[in-house]
Amino acid sequence: MSKVLVHTTVLLNEAVTALHINSKGVYVDGTYGRGGHAAKILESLDVDGRLVAIDKDPSAIQHALTAHQGDPRFKIWQGSFRDFPQALLELGLAPTIDGLLLDLGVSSPQLDEAERGFSFMREGALDMRMNPALGLSAQQWLMQADEKDIAQVLWLYGEERFSRQIARAIVKARASESIATTVQLADLIAKAVPKREPGKNPATRSFQAIRIKVNQELDDLEAGLKASLKHLKSGGRLAVISFHSLEDRMVKHFMREHATPPRLPKGLPIQAIAMTPPLRLVGKGLRPSEAEVEVNVRARSATLRVAEKI
Repeated sequence: MSKVLVHTTVLLNEAVTALHINSKGVYVDGTYGRGGHAAKILESLDVDGRLVAIDKDPSAIQHALTAHQGDPRFKIWQGSFRDFPQALLELGLAPTIDGLLLDLGVSSPQLDEAERGFSFMREGALDMRMNPALGLSAQQWLMQADEKDIAQVLWLYGEERFSRQIARAIVKARASESIATTVQLADLIAKAVPKREPGKNPATRSFQAIRIKVNQELDDLEAGLKASLKHLKSGGRLAVISFHSLEDRMVKHFMREHATPPRLPKGLPIQAIAMTPPLRLVGKGLRPSEAEVEVNVRARSATLRVAEKI
C-alpha cells in the first residue's frame, strides 16, 4: 500500500486574508502545491469569481485536476508563475487581476518523495527539478558545470561559506564516478565541510542552492514580481510567502522600492501623480505563530509580505 504524503499549508488563513478577496474578482495562485491556499480562496469566490492556479510540477497539476474537477471558477495551468500573464491569455481571461499569491516553499510531497531528489535525508536520484521533463537535473548540472560556477552557486544561492571546498570536492569526485544520488552528494559535502553548524545538516545550504539553480527560482521570482506591477488592478494585492533569506530580501526590497516615492531635486516642477509609487505596503513581514510551528515545523522559516497596487 503506497504512503499518503500530506502537505500542511503554511500561513493559510493569514495569506488568504491578506488578499482582501473580492468575491467576483480574478486571482492567481502562482504556486498551487497541494492546493491549500487555492481551496481557501475558492471559499470566498462566488459564481463570477475566478482562480487561476499555476505550478511546474506535474503531480501538482494532477492533484488540482482531481480536486477541482467541474468547478467553473477554477483553472489550472502548468508552468512558472513568472508567466502568469501568458496563462491568463491562454485561458481567455482579462490581463488584469485582483490578487497574486506566491508561496515559494517546496511542498512536503516533493521533499518526501525520495525519487524527486529534493531531500538529503532520503536516498534518491539526484534530480531536484519541479518539472522533471524540463531542463537539466541536479546530477546533470553538477557533472558538467565548472568548479568556479558550482562554488558561485553555492555561495550566492545557499550562502555556503565553504562553497569552494565543496565545489572542489564535487569536481574531484565526478572525475572517477557519477554523482547520481542524494545521499552520495550529501556524504561528499559532509566530508568537505570542515566545520558544522549545530543542529543543521552540512548539506542543507548546498541542496538549497542547487535546487534554486536547477529551477531558476530567483529568476522566476524577480520576473513574477515585476509582472505584478503591470497586471494587478488598482487595489489588487500581492502576497508572497518566502522561506529563506535570499527570497525574503528580494521580496522586501522590491516592495519597499516600489512603495517609496522617487527622490527628486528640490524646486523641480512635477505633478503629484508622477510622485505616487505604484505600491503601498500592507503591514510588516508576518511570521507563523508558535502554535503553527509546533504543528508544522517546516513553517518555522516562513515570512509573509503583502503590498497593494495603488
